[in-house]
Amino acid sequence: MIIKIKKSILTVIFRCHSSFIVISAIVHLSWCQLSDLSFCPNEGRVAAAAGVDVSDRMKSRIPVVLLACGSFNPITNMHLRLFEVARDHLHQTGRYQVIGGIISPVNDNYRKKGLVAARHRVAMARLALQTSDWIRVDSWESEQTQWMETIKVLRHHHSELLRSLPRMEDPDQGSASSPASAAVPELKLLCGADFLKTFQIPNLWKDTHIQEIVEKFGLVCVTRAGHDPKGYVSDSPILQRYQDKIHLAREPVQNEISATYVRKRYLLQRGAKVCITRMDIYHQG
Repeated sequence: MIIKIKKSILTVIFRCHSSFIVISAIVHLSWCQLSDLSFCPNEGRVAAAAGVDVSDRMKSRIPVVLLACGSFNPITNMHLRLFEVARDHLHQTGRYQVIGGIISPVNDNYRKKGLVAARHRVAMARLALQTSDWIRVDSWESEQTQWMETIKVLRHHHSELLRSLPRMEDPDQGSASSPASAAVPELKLLCGADFLKTFQIPNLWKDTHIQEIVEKFGLVCVTRAGHDPKGYVSDSPILQRYQDKIHLAREPVQNEISATYVRKRYLLQRGAKVCITRMDIYHQG
């Protein structure tokens, strides 16, 4: 009799424990929002315990590639942080899956004071991104014979994305046709709030370019201290019209550090720091 009672108690405890595992797993997956399980520890075990098919959920998301244009003079950990914050934000929406990031250093003809040669900036970026499995540097913009407007850089990379996609087989013609629409990733411009503010500067941007950037591609803006990105959007008729294409991602760690301070203190990826030191790229005046 005592043995039977003990068995019954053990059965109840086991069932309760099993239910707790499943409930905990579901809560855990909800916390991670099933967005990118690379952020979730023991994701395979948790998903299996919850009986959730994550692959179907991920396939339903819109693939996104983030493009950041700028001087990258030099590339810093803060630049890479922008990508991470933007990716987290898009994943948390439940709609997007970031599949890649592109860093495009500006052309030498940008003529910014203190801008070192593009070959050095590209080399530093490549070294800094050696440990990244999803962000890469692209030298196309820096290799052009003249300074390139942002919209032209976006158009180029969008064309490259379409070209890299597998072609659909036309059953009637037996030849390749257009890329599968379901597989076409969205290219979004990644920027900081200070970049967004430049849209307000008279004669700096063409209205047609601003409209094409936000309407066709979209923006992911990582907010910084001292800026009011929502205000920048509401003050611009074009941005306000396409505000659903503008994602404002909040940077949890706020800081205001100048590029000069970064170069002096070497708040850089190790590879970029070594490149700067060996080649004496930034001379101390």
